[in-house]
Amino acid sequence: MTQKIIDYLDELFPNPRCELNYTKDYELLIAVMLSAQTTDKRVNMVTDILFKKYDTLEKLSKASLEDLIEIIRPIGTFNKKAHNIIAIATSLINDKQGVVPNDREYLEKLNGVGRKTTNVVLSNLFNEPCIAVDTHVSRVSKRLGIANEQDDVLKIEEKLNKKFPKSSLSRLHHQLVLFGRYYCKAKSPLCDNCKLKNICNKNVKN
Repeated sequence: MTQKIIDYLDELFPNPRCELNYTKDYELLIAVMLSAQTTDKRVNMVTDILFKKYDTLEKLSKASLEDLIEIIRPIGTFNKKAHNIIAIATSLINDKQGVVPNDREYLEKLNGVGRKTTNVVLSNLFNEPCIAVDTHVSRVSKRLGIANEQDDVLKIEEKLNKKFPKSSLSRLHHQLVLFGRYYCKAKSPLCDNCKLKNICNKNVKN
């Protein structure tokens, strides 16, 4: 079953990539932090403005909180996230000479950055074998019987790590996100032509 899933995802997404737009390491970190409880499309809309106006970490660290709030308002929870932007920029400058490090412990201590965000950053910037379990990965994992309905994100991550080869995890993360976003959707999943429908959980709630 594992190989069948890998083969089908490779067929659908031969060149998977993160759909958040970024050109610098810290831009990815901030964009992923901003993506909590919203869509990548909406995040890209606000970061297009944000990173053009504040095009260095130094500028972000000294940005007006009110201005940041106004820019990122469309993504929701903007007050907290605006504070996080300044805190993250300040921490990277003070602690790491403005460079996002390959250091899970450090990243997870940054404001607004938890395990999921760290996994995305480590996977994309350093090709570390990490799977970030978002709503899409969680849903697909449960529907395909990889995880149980009651499993939390940490349990799902653990099961994915055990089931799939370590070398495939970074790529698999993107593929599962894209599969959940465009095919195995929460509502009206595209089941008819899916090559995994015979192993899909029959209790899918459309």
